[in-house]
Amino acid sequence: MQPSEVPRAVAAAMSIVSSVGLQADDAIVLNDSNKLTLRVQPCDVVARVAHRGHQVAELEVALAQRLGETGCPVAALDPRVEPRVHERDGFVVTLWTYYESVAHVQVSALDYAAAMERLHAGLRELDDVRAPHFTERVEEARQLVANRDRSPRLADPDRELLGATLRDLRQRIGETAGAEQLLHGEPHPGNVLATRKGPLFIDLETCCRGPVEFDLAHAPEEVSGHYPGVDDDLLRACRILVLAMITAWRWDRGDELPDGHRLGTQWLSTLRTVLERGGLDSRS
Repeated sequence: MQPSEVPRAVAAAMSIVSSVGLQADDAIVLNDSNKLTLRVQPCDVVARVAHRGHQVAELEVALAQRLGETGCPVAALDPRVEPRVHERDGFVVTLWTYYESVAHVQVSALDYAAAMERLHAGLRELDDVRAPHFTERVEEARQLVANRDRSPRLADPDRELLGATLRDLRQRIGETAGAEQLLHGEPHPGNVLATRKGPLFIDLETCCRGPVEFDLAHAPEEVSGHYPGVDDDLLRACRILVLAMITAWRWDRGDELPDGHRLGTQWLSTLRTVLERGGLDSRS
């Protein structure tokens, strides 16, 4: 979120928290990218704030409710308030349970894979949920790269590399993928909380349909070794595709990820190396 917008976003969140009967004296920023995540005190509720128009927040709330009821490893909405999307001053706000993190503990590859397997099992049961196909998200990234007005800092050779990679892998994976289901969409480590209840996934608004390998491609490489039935060739293709996608987003002139330009440059170099050697050993 743009720095100039943060005070208004914080004020909107605290106003909403107060309006539902919880005490809101202070707010601590937990994460700031395209969405602002706050810990409001002393009531200890997590408020996620986005610009109005992010109507996927409705989907995220519905998914969190249904998955939580089946025991899936997802962060829960705050049980003290009505599960809904709030609107104030041009922002949409959702209220979530605050989980104390387990200090200095990283989620192991085994636990990560087991949690993802449970999440996928729960998502397979939600046949009635309408979500985009993963190829639609790939196409959005390709269109960003193709539009010079939206990605003005991207050099022509890099634009050509990203566009061709997104186009070719979108088609190849779309044609060769086997079973598909509802996915988290971006289950990378930044969307996994290490809690006393075990790993919990957040940010369900990115859900889409596709092969489980697309989700696994967002996780650390060692995780896939503990996940049953993985198609290694498909996973490798998905890893390269995901690298191309996250690189493309960093060149959006409206990208709000801190240090995004540096990451975009770094990931472009990694992508070029990966394609030249025909494999993917690292996404650093």
